[in-house]
Formats: sequence, C-alpha cells, structure tokens
Amino acid sequence: MNEVVIHCERLGKTYAEGKMQTPVFDGLDLSVPAGETVAILGASGAGKSTLLHLLGGLDTPTSGEVFVAGQKMSALSDAARGALRNRALGFVYQFHHLLPEFTAVENVMLPVLLSGTDVNESKQRAQALLESVGLGHRLHHKPGELSGGERQRAAVARALVNRPACVLGDEPTGNLDEKTAATVFELMLALNREHRTSLVLVTHDRSLARRLDRVLELHEGRLRQLQPHEV
Repeated sequence: MNEVVIHCERLGKTYAEGKMQTPVFDGLDLSVPAGETVAILGASGAGKSTLLHLLGGLDTPTSGEVFVAGQKMSALSDAARGALRNRALGFVYQFHHLLPEFTAVENVMLPVLLSGTDVNESKQRAQALLESVGLGHRLHHKPGELSGGERQRAAVARALVNRPACVLGDEPTGNLDEKTAATVFELMLALNREHRTSLVLVTHDRSLARRLDRVLELHEGRLRQLQPHEV
C-alpha cells in the first residue's frame, strides 16, 4: 500500500469576526498517497485555498487534525512545523512569489539553505533543477528580467528543490496564457512522474483536472469525488 503523505481527518475551519461566525467547512477527510495527483475544484469562495493552507500548515484548523509525512501538525512547535513544511512540502501559487532582489538560482537555493545544507550543494541542486525546467540560461537573472512563464517555472523549481513528498499548488497556471500554462503543467506532471512527488492542485481548469488521478469538488463545505463524466 502506498505511503500516505498528507492526511486530514474531521478538518474544520470557521472564521470569527466579532460575534459573527463564518464556517468554511467542517468534518473533511482526505488522504493523499505518495505519487498521487489530485485536483480540487469548486466555486470561488468555496474554501479551496483555505483547505490548501490548512493541509500545508500555513493556517490552523478550528477542528480536526492534519498529518504530514505521518506527523501531527498540531503537536509540533512553530519551528518544527516550519522545518517539516520546508522538508516535506513544496508550494506553487498563481503568482510566483519570487524574491525580487535575488536571482533565479538564489531564489531556488533558499529552501535548501534553510534546511541546513551548505551553500555549494544548495547552489548545485538549484542549478540542476533550473536546467531541468529549461532555465539553465537564466540562472543569474532576477524575476523582473524573466517572462511570466519563466518566473512560474522558477517557482516550480523552488517548490521541488528539497525533493518534497507533496507539492501543493493554488491555481499554479491561472496567471499564464494558455500555451505557457500548458508548458508549466506538463513540467509539473513530468516531475511528478520522475520523483514520485504527489500533487494537490486547486484549479478552475477542468481540462487540467481531467489529467490528474483524482478530481474532488469542494461544495457547501463538503468534498466529493467526481466521476470522469462529471469533470
């Protein structure tokens, strides 16, 4: 049986503003085995990004538990949770979030350096991954000198540089033109196959979702697996 890399049980999130309580969802269960690719569909405001942030330990659930690589996130200190997130998870957003003052290779090196790896090995790993995503000729360019597609490919490289068990993507191709989006998506699938990295992607793009192993819909606070004819 495949190792489960992310698991949540009875997960709930409610936002409070004064006396107003706004529940996003309650009682969600989800398990993602190693190497599986999962799409999460849903209308704007359904809570897809919130769910992704909870799975990645970037937000705290109101109820329930999240386990990453077998570790209960709520049982860890902030420092230990950050270290686990850096080691086991990669994140790709709609906007690349590269640091503008750093070059492409420096941006991709950063997660490796934070894990305690020395500078030379960090640079070698970052350079090799940037070359694998077609940016070997852009290593020393800053984000402002890269095209939108190049910036997003650098962001994918950064997400994968620590060889995470799972990459969480929040509309990772949503800010790109159709051709560039297809290139970035193919890259993510290729790296998934090569490294057996799980992918959990929030998307509105049903044509993209159809190519993943499993498609879930978040609707009215519930997750439902869609059948192929529903996607």
